[in-house]
Amino acid sequence: MTAPHALRPGWMLDEVASAGRENLDAAHVERYDVIEDAGAHAEVETLRGLGLGTDAVVVEIGAGTGQFAMAVAGACARVIAVDVSTPMLTRLRTKVASCANIEVREGGFLTYEHEGDPADVVYTRYALHHLPDFWKAVALARIHDMLRPGGLLRVWDVVYSFSPREADEVLEAWCSTGGADGDAGAWSRADYEEHVRDEHSTYSWLFEAMCREVGFTIEEADYSADRMFAQYVLRRA
Repeated sequence: MTAPHALRPGWMLDEVASAGRENLDAAHVERYDVIEDAGAHAEVETLRGLGLGTDAVVVEIGAGTGQFAMAVAGACARVIAVDVSTPMLTRLRTKVASCANIEVREGGFLTYEHEGDPADVVYTRYALHHLPDFWKAVALARIHDMLRPGGLLRVWDVVYSFSPREADEVLEAWCSTGGADGDAGAWSRADYEEHVRDEHSTYSWLFEAMCREVGFTIEEADYSADRMFAQYVLRRA
C-alpha cells in the first residue's frame, strides 16, 4: 500500500519531515514510554465523563507508542491509531497486536482519511505542535469534519498562555527544568530548547481562534501553572 504522505501534492507540508527529529529516531521511540507518561487511564475517565460510550468510534492522531489507544480500547467499540513515524508505527503495531478493536493507520493530521461511521472522539496529545499555524488550522478543519455532530476533540499540547513580551523569561524558566544530556530517563534541557527553537508551538489566543474559526466550541481550556501547556475539550456544534 502506498503511504499517504507519498501521494501529497507538491504544495502540501511533508508531515513525516515535520514530525520532529526525536519521533523518527528508533532509539528515542524505544525509551519513550520511560520518559513520557500519557496519563492515559485518567484521560479515558475524563472522556467517559464527557459522554464516551461503549459503542463509540475513537480516532487518535499522533498515537505514538499507543499508551492512550490501549487504554481507551476497553471503553469503546473502535479505535483508529494514526501516526506518520515508521519507528512509532512499528512499536505501536507490536504493542496493540492483541487488541482486536484497534486499527493502526499510517497518516497524520493532513493525510489521514477517515472511513466508516463518523468519529465520536478525536484525541491528540503533543502532536499538533509539529504543524505550523497555517497547517494547524487545516488540520483542525479536517478533524471537525470527521466528527459526528456533537463529537469531541480532546487536545493536549504545548500551547503558550503567556504574552510575547514574557517569552524570554518563561521559556528560559521552562528549559532550565530539563535534565542533563545523556539521561535516558528524562527530557533534557537540549530537548526543551530544540522544541522551542525548531517546532511550532503557538499562543493560546491564536490556537483558540483557529478552533472557533473551523466550527468548534471550546468547552474547557486548562492552562498549566508554568503557562507552557494547555488541555482543551472542543465540541463540534
